[in-house]
Amino acid sequence: MESILSFGVALLVAPLFPGIILKVKAFFAGKKGPPLLIKYYTLVKLLRKGFVYSTSTSLVFRMGPIVVCATALMALLFFPFGGVAPLLFFQGDVIVLFYVMGLGRFFMVIAALDTASPFEGMGAAREAFFGTLAEASIFTMLILFYRMNGSLSLAGYFTGPEAISQTAPAGALLLLVIVALFMVLLAENSRVPVDDPATHLELTMIHEVMILDHSGPDLALIEYGSFCKLLFYASFVAMLIYPFHQFGPVLAMALFYGAVALVYVAIGITESIMARLKMNLVPKYILTSFTLAFFAVILSMGISQ
Repeated sequence: MESILSFGVALLVAPLFPGIILKVKAFFAGKKGPPLLIKYYTLVKLLRKGFVYSTSTSLVFRMGPIVVCATALMALLFFPFGGVAPLLFFQGDVIVLFYVMGLGRFFMVIAALDTASPFEGMGAAREAFFGTLAEASIFTMLILFYRMNGSLSLAGYFTGPEAISQTAPAGALLLLVIVALFMVLLAENSRVPVDDPATHLELTMIHEVMILDHSGPDLALIEYGSFCKLLFYASFVAMLIYPFHQFGPVLAMALFYGAVALVYVAIGITESIMARLKMNLVPKYILTSFTLAFFAVILSMGISQ
């Protein structure tokens, strides 16, 4: 029952936290900003609209939003929010999960290509290239996590006596991983300095340009999937900071989502004080996260000896 409630809460609050980012950015700009519930209003508005499809698109284009949203929801099914056991888990699930999320990216890319738009094709090419670089960082982190507690499961990472956190033995190495994972979070979720979700200039967009032809409920599915994906990465960062499973379920969830809110505040601050990188510098930015993760793996070898 705790696992079901934990998953249900995650589904409910996923559109809430992006409102925190907008509030933080508005604060730095000296504005009031939109209400915290703005993303809920956006989803409701999109769901009330109809579908519009180009004559050049096929079934692939219509499948894209469904697969993107479904793969993001699967990520939440396997995540132990606040140290509560997830609904699904098995040894090796973390590897399967990131490949499932890669499947969502694949369908997003081919849906963009299916429109026959050169702009969307440009964004799809960028998404595929930058996503490949980010995967190198992610799987390097998984190597480190396996060395730390011998698990290949998200539940194994963050529950039980061998839970990974900064309070665990060799937890100091996680400082590098937290920074690297935060950089990957920004890249994988199309945030500044890699992308800007607020821009609508085709020549500089990555994610936004791929969804220009989506509308109504299709766009709502993509938006909700992006909220879930961002929540997954933010939760990953929060769980690396502190082992919330040590507390009771209610207190653990409250503290956990407080930590997640701080991660979203950090995203808002980053987007407020940094400019977007030139496109040719984005690969170097992503590979910096790989360097940090790889360095942490090397240090873990020295500690184990």
